Amino acid sequence: MNLINEKNIPIENKETRSFLADAFYKDTLQKLPLVIFVHGYKGYKDWGAWNLMAEKFTEAGFFFVKFNFSHNGTTMNDPYNFEDLEAFGNNNYSKELSDLGAVIDHFTKDPHVDGEKIVLIGHSRGGGISIIKTFEDERINGLITLASVDTLDRFPQGEAFENWKKDGVYYAMNGRTKQEMPHYYQFYENYEQNIHRFDVERATEMAKAHMLIIHGTEDDAVEVKQAEHLHLLHPNSELFLIENANHTFGAKEPWTDSDLPKDLHRVTEKCIDFIKEKLK
Repeated sequence: MNLINEKNIPIENKETRSFLADAFYKDTLQKLPLVIFVHGYKGYKDWGAWNLMAEKFTEAGFFFVKFNFSHNGTTMNDPYNFEDLEAFGNNNYSKELSDLGAVIDHFTKDPHVDGEKIVLIGHSRGGGISIIKTFEDERINGLITLASVDTLDRFPQGEAFENWKKDGVYYAMNGRTKQEMPHYYQFYENYEQNIHRFDVERATEMAKAHMLIIHGTEDDAVEVKQAEHLHLLHPNSELFLIENANHTFGAKEPWTDSDLPKDLHRVTEKCIDFIKEKLK
């Protein structure tokens, strides 16, 4: 059976701006569960080994989607690089939640998709966004977090915060590209204005979807205790720890191997088994 890979599908979002998504699925008359991958901070849909992961989900019988947030710094013309740092600086959680909603709306209309079976997979900050969206959108009945944060309150502290407020911008170095990536103070203002909506802990407690929490024990970006905290908040969730795995489960950018890294392969297999069991 043919595997179809539609790359760089334009998604329109009048609340933010247009952005790009990829869809992977088998050419079949059967309606397929929709699995949407949500990238994290400084992430994008084509980073590292995400394409290989998408193919594994497709082979397992899912309609797999990954996308670039509208303000993640990539553009419609260049989805692979941070060409628009002004957009990156103007990103915020409201925009990301709006974009994710636009993705769900777009692909649930696809004739290959079973709109009764929708699963989000969120990596890192994308995990926090996915948790909130799952609580807000009753269409979502499966939630998987990969190395997820347990709070979206991840801002500069103390003097650094006061300088941010005074200057209106702070810069974070991208270790891979060596770009100084701006964060405008509107990011914090948007958080403060929506602080109850952006409460990841409350959303975790209230979300009704089946939940799988995956984390590496050697994650140096998001501590494993954050996964354990999410698990405590959602007692019916499943916690799956991968010994010695890092924040990206062995993947890096660029990823030139034709196979998934060992830890990400385990992650993918666990996700597939979980979805098949829970969404029978």
